[in-house]
Amino acid sequence: MKILWIFCLLLATCASVGTQRAASTAGQVEIPAYDASEDIVRHLGYTASYNHTTLCPDWVAWELTADEVAGTYEQGRQFSRDPDVDFPKASREDYSNSGWDKGHMAPHADMKWSRQAMTESDYFTNICPQNKEMNAGAWRKIEEMTRRVAKHCGAVYVVCGPVYDSDEPRHIGPACVHVPDRFFKALAVSTSDGYRTVAFLVGNDYQVGTPRSYAVTVDSVETVIGRNLFPSLPEEAEAVYNWNDWKY
Repeated sequence: MKILWIFCLLLATCASVGTQRAASTAGQVEIPAYDASEDIVRHLGYTASYNHTTLCPDWVAWELTADEVAGTYEQGRQFSRDPDVDFPKASREDYSNSGWDKGHMAPHADMKWSRQAMTESDYFTNICPQNKEMNAGAWRKIEEMTRRVAKHCGAVYVVCGPVYDSDEPRHIGPACVHVPDRFFKALAVSTSDGYRTVAFLVGNDYQVGTPRSYAVTVDSVETVIGRNLFPSLPEEAEAVYNWNDWKY
């Protein structure tokens, strides 16, 4: 009888854990479709799928709120290996003297609401090699626009990551970190009329244009990367964008 009671207790515990795990992902609009083979790591400020071949994230997703944008915590860059990701993984040595920036996917500046979130944003789980001009130019402008959207709308759901157009991409460092050819970023906001979305595709070279220069539909990015970026949203929300809705 005692053995049966213990068995039932274990079943109840497992069921409870399963429910908690399901609840933890419920309503996370920003999380794209992924399969069981991906190495998913969840940090305080973002969730990422880390690729142990490219040594870059396949995608990084987060919700950015108006309150988070108003955060005031400041901290210098502290790039380090992610303790929650197994080897092989990138390190500072791979980027040293490479000529490529350590490019954040989830921006350091989006994490001013928490010391932990800011520290974790510097993990290489969240970093890709980026062209310096592109990182400081077009990519930064899109990041700044995203924060304005969060302030205006209250919250914005974001997913971004690298695009590899070649089967044999360039690589850097002793671990052979793959250098993306392009980057994507997709945004979604909730409105009284449902969700609206917009996406961006930016070449990993000298790119200094405005966000509008790189704006595309979410559908078009999904075609390029072969992944549903906002699986919980209706297809029609991903098929079009109106730039006038994003002029913040």
